[in-house]
Amino acid sequence: MIPLEQVDTAAIPGGGELRLMRRGQDFSILFGRNELMNSRLRGSEEALATLACDRLGGIARPHMLIGGLGMGFTLRAAMAVLPKDARIVVAELVPKIVTWAKGELAHLHGDSLSDPRVAVEICDVQDLIALPSAPYDAILLDVDNGPDGLIYEGNDRLYGGQGLRAVKAALRPGGVLAIWSAYQDKPFAERLRTAGFEVDEVKVRATGGRKGAHHVIWLAVKRS
Repeated sequence: MIPLEQVDTAAIPGGGELRLMRRGQDFSILFGRNELMNSRLRGSEEALATLACDRLGGIARPHMLIGGLGMGFTLRAAMAVLPKDARIVVAELVPKIVTWAKGELAHLHGDSLSDPRVAVEICDVQDLIALPSAPYDAILLDVDNGPDGLIYEGNDRLYGGQGLRAVKAALRPGGVLAIWSAYQDKPFAERLRTAGFEVDEVKVRATGGRKGAHHVIWLAVKRS
């Protein structure tokens, strides 16, 4: 059995700690005993981007906001399908996540952080959503283990009614909100509808194949 080693730790703003772990060539990020992500399980994070981009169609100069850098799987999947004139802003709350992306996890991120389409901001994604800037065509959120603020209590505001209305205001008509979760949450899906979105719930495999645990992606479209 290959031992599990702790590589580094990262302080979460507001309290708490993430741990970067390695077992052989595989990396994972833990919060307490909860495994938030693993380098072997990228399928649902990639699907977060590809499903949202499918809903956008071939619009010109798409402007996307990604909440949560993680191991970069969502960002790289978006880059693979978006055109050269796209703009992608990534909001990452934990500074060490970006440090790991340029260090221990650089082999996972490749050249994504130096791509001219990409800008990374060290901030709460809610701060960018609230800015009176040009609206987004898509907002992708993978900032917690689900819509209950497990890691960061501030995410409760993001996933509440007021937060979802702010997200809707930050989207262009026809814009897409895509949210990743490790589990189903019927009350949250109803909050999305109450906020004025047309909602689809999609189950995807964590592995990207036909076996393994299911994760959930909500695709919420702003129609007006």
